[in-house]
Amino acid sequence: MRIYEGSPRQDFEEVLRSIGAYLDDRGMREILGVETEGGFVVQGLVIQGTSSAWNESMGQAIKETITIDDDGIGTFMDQALANRGEPKGDTPDRYESALRVIGRYVDEQKPRDIFFFEQDGSYVLRLLRLTQSGIHHELIEFTKDDVDQMIAEAPALRRGSQEPAGRH
Repeated sequence: MRIYEGSPRQDFEEVLRSIGAYLDDRGMREILGVETEGGFVVQGLVIQGTSSAWNESMGQAIKETITIDDDGIGTFMDQALANRGEPKGDTPDRYESALRVIGRYVDEQKPRDIFFFEQDGSYVLRLLRLTQSGIHHELIEFTKDDVDQMIAEAPALRRGSQEPAGRH
């Protein structure tokens, strides 16, 4: 994945944050993300309302798959940067914050690529590492409490004063 020509390969904090902002806007839930050579494939559930007055509040869960190439990621990052500090209105900040802190963790690990899925606010990541001894996958789990703690610590981490939370 390359975000801008000449940029470092890994800036998962900003990439995942901007993808998260897009997912929040879409109302997507229970997400799965796979990094590809040219971007990301993200899949999740989107709740769509029904036309029936009897079942109006229920809606229907529709599986949606989005392919985001490097240009799309660049666009998401530009939009997210332009919208920072703006009131979000009724849009919850569920994925923007969570994926940002997870992205920061991923940046520190320097993997070759990533795969992740979320369920009820908990995340499982699979990081692919290329080392002198070969190719290795590493699994990391962040519970909802881990993610909430990482989000709470994020302002201090941006000042460089603490280590991130997380379970291996």
